[in-house]
Amino acid sequence: MKSWKKLLAVSAACSSLLVSAPADAAYQLNDEVANPPAALQMATQIGVLSYKNDALDSYTDKDAIVVLSFGTTFKDQRAKSIDATAQAIATAHPNAKVVTAFTSHIVLKHIMENEGKCDYMTPEQTLDQLKREGYTRIALVSLDVIPGMEYKYDVALFHQYKTEFKAMTLATPLMYWQGQEDQPDDVAEVMGALHLPAYKKGTAILLMAHGTPDPSNAYYSVMQAKLKQMKRNDVHIYTVEGWPRLEDWAGKLKMHKVERIILIPLMMVAGDHATNDMAGDEDDSHKVILQKMGFKVETRLQGLGENKKIRNIFVERADEAWDALVR
Repeated sequence: MKSWKKLLAVSAACSSLLVSAPADAAYQLNDEVANPPAALQMATQIGVLSYKNDALDSYTDKDAIVVLSFGTTFKDQRAKSIDATAQAIATAHPNAKVVTAFTSHIVLKHIMENEGKCDYMTPEQTLDQLKREGYTRIALVSLDVIPGMEYKYDVALFHQYKTEFKAMTLATPLMYWQGQEDQPDDVAEVMGALHLPAYKKGTAILLMAHGTPDPSNAYYSVMQAKLKQMKRNDVHIYTVEGWPRLEDWAGKLKMHKVERIILIPLMMVAGDHATNDMAGDEDDSHKVILQKMGFKVETRLQGLGENKKIRNIFVERADEAWDALVR
């Protein structure tokens, strides 16, 4: 398990303000920066976020871990991926209350409409309830795959609620560090943890990610580079709502004499995108598009949360946020 990385950031724009520190401290503001303004302090916070409220220091410690997930309307995937990951985190932290909140208000609405009840709340509702129940220290754990728009929601929640509790931390998502400047390589670790079929000539594996308009979409290129380092040139990442898209790979694979394609979601859950956009039988599904191009297509519907190795990585993320909370 990697040690928690202090708040801190590296930027070419403010490199003169920062100084490299040992690996367990990552980066920190240069000592010559006297009384750094709040904006600079916030801008240089990376890794696990942590806040201690001195005004509430006398409050008794009562701890909770809030697992933040986008959610899914697919009940079986909630159990296999999201709930299973939250349970793994709870098992590792028996002295804390562990509760799951869904960041998608639309998903919560559809669960209520389709199932008649919903056992999940929004993060705001969850944090408000925990405060009413007397919890004073909160670790937020994100089940996001990359630090994209959804993770920015988590960061905003952290800053909105941090002063309401004695202490609050926010874990990094599944993939955050990329092996830069003595940091761990989350991306390579996750790529190595995937259940990828063995290499077979004439077969390509397409991993379907979500994609985002956020600049963090660049993480998919980093993933592709890590796969190349692993000598998995048969594995290619594409996105539903970002770049690269399916068409960016399909023609190239045809030119390289690929005959068979295996489609696998690179998402926390194998929900609507995986079931319909990727593996559906409609004319515009990825499976059908590739079949019309002459490929033999196999689909594998398994969310990342069903992978025990991935769940263990999320437990590590929770451990890091917990360590920062209680130190």
